[in-house]
Amino acid sequence: MKKNSIVLIIGLMSLALIGVLAMQFYFLRDSYRQKSQLFDESVNAALTAVAGKLERREVVDFAKVQQERNIEKSKQEQAKQRQLTEQLRLQTQIENLRGQLEQVYQKYKIREDKLKALYPNVVNIENWFYETYIKRTQYQDLVEINIVKTPTTNSMYYQEDVIVSATKTIPRIEAKDDSTRFLIIHFDDYKRLMGKDLFVLPPRSDPKLARKIFELETKLNRLSRQNAGYEFNVYDSVAMLGGKKADYIEDVAIGMELAKRPLKDRLNVIIVQELLKDELLHRDIKAPFNIEIWSTSNILLNNILNEAELNTSQNTTKYSTALFKGDVGAAPGKLTIYFPNKKAIIADNMGYLLLPMLTLLFLLVGCFAYTLIIIFRQKKVSEMKTDFINNMTHEFKTPVATIMIASESLKDPDINADHNRVQKLANIIYDENVRLGNHIERVLDLAKLEKETLKLDREDVHINDLVAAVTDSMQLRMQNIGGQFSIDLSATKDVVVGDELHFSNVFYNLMDNAIKYSKGDLHVNINSKNVGDNIVITIADNGIGMSRDHLQKIFDQFYRIPTGNVHNVKGFGLGLSYVQDILRRLNGRITVKSEKDKGTTFEVILPLKK
Repeated sequence: MKKNSIVLIIGLMSLALIGVLAMQFYFLRDSYRQKSQLFDESVNAALTAVAGKLERREVVDFAKVQQERNIEKSKQEQAKQRQLTEQLRLQTQIENLRGQLEQVYQKYKIREDKLKALYPNVVNIENWFYETYIKRTQYQDLVEINIVKTPTTNSMYYQEDVIVSATKTIPRIEAKDDSTRFLIIHFDDYKRLMGKDLFVLPPRSDPKLARKIFELETKLNRLSRQNAGYEFNVYDSVAMLGGKKADYIEDVAIGMELAKRPLKDRLNVIIVQELLKDELLHRDIKAPFNIEIWSTSNILLNNILNEAELNTSQNTTKYSTALFKGDVGAAPGKLTIYFPNKKAIIADNMGYLLLPMLTLLFLLVGCFAYTLIIIFRQKKVSEMKTDFINNMTHEFKTPVATIMIASESLKDPDINADHNRVQKLANIIYDENVRLGNHIERVLDLAKLEKETLKLDREDVHINDLVAAVTDSMQLRMQNIGGQFSIDLSATKDVVVGDELHFSNVFYNLMDNAIKYSKGDLHVNINSKNVGDNIVITIADNGIGMSRDHLQKIFDQFYRIPTGNVHNVKGFGLGLSYVQDILRRLNGRITVKSEKDKGTTFEVILPLKK
């Protein structure tokens, strides 16, 4: 394809792409305008609906206040009666429990008095003292009993008291129960301690009864405080809202008085916000918004920000509606709502249009780019095929010309008379025919590979023997250029399944390339080794090597490393392409490493027979 044709195609496709972009831009802009108008209409309709609901809600609230006044008063009276009855019941229950508690104490007192009447020296001891000193035998020696004389009021007589104490303080053990414990002390006539006994009486009080009395008293006090709160009733609340005394508020007057309240007191901003959200959601508007409530004198009463980061610039579109239009005279205020991110909201709503349009645009750009890639690739392939035809013509022309010269020489009678010269010319003609046939076979094999008609045998092949045979066949060429092979076929397992002929061609091509792209003192190392379940054959030379750019293209058909106008390396650019294709068909692969002016290393990796 000519350069002018390519430029024309690129120009036309670019013009078409620009046209599609322009049409999409016009369509998006028109759709944005329509969406913006629909958005404005929906928001205004939502504001009108909210204003109407607020006015109806206030009327309903007035009616509820009027209806509930007497009901509330009746409920309060009934509640008072119920609470008074409950208080009386609780008081009676408390008195009964106190009587039971007193009976428990009296029973205890009778037992205590009997004990003291029987034994003159009775000492009441604390339960912790009993648990700490008396109950534990190892500490009973610490208990000390003394008689203390205390003068009486007339100071002529002394009162003797028995004191129980401890001679040493040790860690206290708390009481285990509420029983009352006494020590009965026995003295002889000389007031010497003769012994002591322990006596246990039931508790002085019943803890469960005491706790029950406390709970009932607490409940009684709470009911008393609740009764005191009923002195402030609904009438007083309504009077405070209207600025009048409760005596002057009548059923009809309640609504009028409430309507006279300040606008700020007539609105619940939370309800306003929820109503707006519901109305906008009903119209498929889910974006955050800000609310402002203004009085008739343009004083901002409330400002509700849904999100603090929203922009509040003067260019923001605002929507307003009057509040309580049913009031006598002008409306007392207005409700304003604005969406600081209106453009982003509309753009989000247009997402269902934007996504397929962008997809189509990227598809067109992708097709455009893919077409250009194909065009340039085909142009390159065309150039490579032209080079291939030129190379093929040159390769075919040389043996044909040699055959022609040799044939003409055979016509010379003097040459025909010389048998040796005739034999030599015949050998030349044969060799050139073989060379020409090899070229034709190589082109035909490539055609078969492309058409997937090439048949490959599947037989056992000993790779070490095959590589050695190919190397032997090329020893003469290597000697002619002064090079040498170094062979180390150390792989112990070398049997693979494949086509022996094509494997031979693979290694022949690789060694042939090493010889063709050589420089002085060529040295080619050939070795084999086992890596896992594979055999790896390495062919490394110290030839001219190649750059990284060429390294990525050497397996392409017809590609040959450019050498300018000098045709010093023969070939069609088909050898490495053939090698890669054959190895791929036989489950193998090839890798290459090369460095400019330092040489090239090929690795052929084949799976071993299992």
